[in-house]
Amino acid sequence: MTAVRSYRAADLDACRALWVELTEHHRLIYQDDAIGGADPGLQFDAHLAAVGPGHLWVADDDGAVVGLAGLIVDGSDGEVEPVVVTVDRRGEGIGQSLVGAVISAARAAGIRLLSVRPVARNTDAIGFFRDLGFGVLGHVEVFMDLTERADRWVPGETIADREFKV
Repeated sequence: MTAVRSYRAADLDACRALWVELTEHHRLIYQDDAIGGADPGLQFDAHLAAVGPGHLWVADDDGAVVGLAGLIVDGSDGEVEPVVVTVDRRGEGIGQSLVGAVISAARAAGIRLLSVRPVARNTDAIGFFRDLGFGVLGHVEVFMDLTERADRWVPGETIADREFKV
């Protein structure tokens, strides 16, 4: 049985691996091997140092960490970051349980606004978070790609009656 619990120091390697899995997913949907750098697992270490272990939760299945979620606190605002469930366990409600733990912790901490920032091409994640109640559009970030790889973007979303690539 899978249970959500607080992060422990012994979870470090498993959480690094989940972070790498999330990075690989982003690399695939954007077809960009540079995302996350040469060792994306080290980015988990930086995240852990920034948010602290008290703001991370894992999904534990008989000692195996199969999911990870975190809460970044900024005053009375919070952000869910990251949320990742190992690929062979997706669709079982583990992500919902993890985000539920983050929402509960945010409420207990007096967080006023809780946000999440899935990447634009990750329509599964956008739908997942919308279904969990993240239904207020707060910020839109648009880019102008000035690199030689500007063709990597694909048509994707309409906002304010205008088409945007993702």
